[in-house]
Amino acid sequence: MHPPRNAGGMTTTAIGISQIQLVMIPSTDQDRSIAFYEALGFEKRSDFPWGANYRWVELYPPGGTAGIALVPPGPGDPTGVATGIILNTDDIDATHAGLCSIGVDVDDDVAGPGSPVEIQLGAVQLSGPMPPMFYLRDPDGNALLMVEPH
Repeated sequence: MHPPRNAGGMTTTAIGISQIQLVMIPSTDQDRSIAFYEALGFEKRSDFPWGANYRWVELYPPGGTAGIALVPPGPGDPTGVATGIILNTDDIDATHAGLCSIGVDVDDDVAGPGSPVEIQLGAVQLSGPMPPMFYLRDPDGNALLMVEPH
């Protein structure tokens, strides 16, 4: 007997995936990256030797169940990547101003409803998006998107 399939031909049987746990972000200097993410309010939950002369480091937003793992890039692997990570805030303007005040590399302005500011999400260029959003970049140039959900 074959498992049931949906219209796209994919099986509809549960296979046991329960959550997204971590997203790996390349870090050329883990201590510098830890300091950066801790300044954003992330908490370090794991930091132990890993592989030959490396460390496995996990950081999570306060109370978060999904986090980031700071991993050394492999030979020829890029840093300064679009991580695809979306962070949430309750006050986009205050968060933008706060990040600017501590020297974080952020977009010059918040893109949001009624704003002429444009933002790129994948292949899509948006002007005045809803909800409001902006990019911030870590010390390696890895981009994360900050959003104020509605």
